[in-house]
Amino acid sequence: MHLFKRTREVEGWIDELLNTVSESALLVRESIFLYLQSDASERFRQRLEEMTSYETRANELRREVEQYLYRETLIPDARRDVLQLLEALNDIIDRHTSVLWYFAIEKPDIPDAMKDDYRELSEMTAEAVESLVLASRAYFRDPEAVNDHLHKVRYYESQADERVRQLRQRIFDTDLGLANKIHLRFFAERIVWISDLAEDIADQLIIFSIKRSV
Repeated sequence: MHLFKRTREVEGWIDELLNTVSESALLVRESIFLYLQSDASERFRQRLEEMTSYETRANELRREVEQYLYRETLIPDARRDVLQLLEALNDIIDRHTSVLWYFAIEKPDIPDAMKDDYRELSEMTAEAVESLVLASRAYFRDPEAVNDHLHKVRYYESQADERVRQLRQRIFDTDLGLANKIHLRFFAERIVWISDLAEDIADQLIIFSIKRSV
C-alpha cells in the first residue's frame, strides 16, 4: 500500500532523494578508493564537487516533500514519521560530504599495508547505506517488506565495527608515531561513522513501519 495516494509527483521526489542517497554512498566508496591511489588527487577533487551537488539536490528534494506534506491532509503522526525519515536520510548525505572533506583537508598518510582495510571499510559502509535505501523504499510502498532489508543494515554495520576494531589494533601495534596512529584511527572511525548512522536510522524505520502496518 502506497503512503501517498493522490500524486505521483511526491513519490518522484522521494525516489530521487533515495537515488541520491544511494549514489552518494557509491561516490564516497569510489572517492576513498581514488584517494588511496597516489596519482588520483584530481579525480578525488572532482568527486568531492559531485558530492556537494548531491547534498544541494537532496536538500531541495527534502524541502519539496516537506511543503507537500504540510499542504496535504496526511495524518500528523504519519507526517512526522516521514519528515524524520527524510531528515535522517539527508543526514547520511551530509555525513558522506563531511568524510570526503576530512580526507581532502587533512590528507591522512595511509600505509600501503593498510589500504585494503580502508577499502573494505568503505565497501561495508556503502552496503549498509544501500540496504537502508532499499528498506526506505519499502516503507513507502510495502511496509511489511522493510525488515527484508534492515537486517542487512545491521549485518554490514557490525562487520564494519569488527573490522575497525581489528584495524585499530593493527595501527597501534606499529612503530608509527603516536600522532600518525591517532590520525589513522580517526579516519577509520570516520568511515564507520556513516554505517553507524545508517543503523540508527534503521532502528527508527522499524518503528515507523510497525506504525504503518497497524
